[in-house]
Amino acid sequence: MKSDHHLILRVIAKTLLPLITIYAFYVQFHGEVSAGGAFQAGVVLAVAVILYALIFGLAEAMRAVPPWFARGLAAAGVLIYGGVGVWAMVQGGQYLEYQALFNEPPGGHNGQHTGIILVEIGVLFAVAGAMVSIFYALAGRVAEIRDEDW
Repeated sequence: MKSDHHLILRVIAKTLLPLITIYAFYVQFHGEVSAGGAFQAGVVLAVAVILYALIFGLAEAMRAVPPWFARGLAAAGVLIYGGVGVWAMVQGGQYLEYQALFNEPPGGHNGQHTGIILVEIGVLFAVAGAMVSIFYALAGRVAEIRDEDW
């Protein structure tokens, strides 16, 4: 039987990962009324994937969250963010003018809330996908100098 000298780390990580993910979504959905928001939530969500990679290995993390998914998530986030702005312009408003989304008069709240939530989801996707993609790119590099040569 193979001994696992990282057993405690793995158990603690399996306990913390769902809590980190829940906290990321808490920051995301309370960002418009409290400190924090989509950027912070995206980083915290990426931290969950990075912690998983550090504890269970890069190959296992890439199986759980494939690099193509991380890149696609980042691209989808940019498209959502930009799409909300273009939607406002198509409706006759300025870029990211939320009241124009539903042709509301100034002071309308339906477009404001919908626009903010969509933009924050776009930022969450873009930041989380970009951070995980950057981590994969850097963690997967082969060292140019051997450890013995340092």
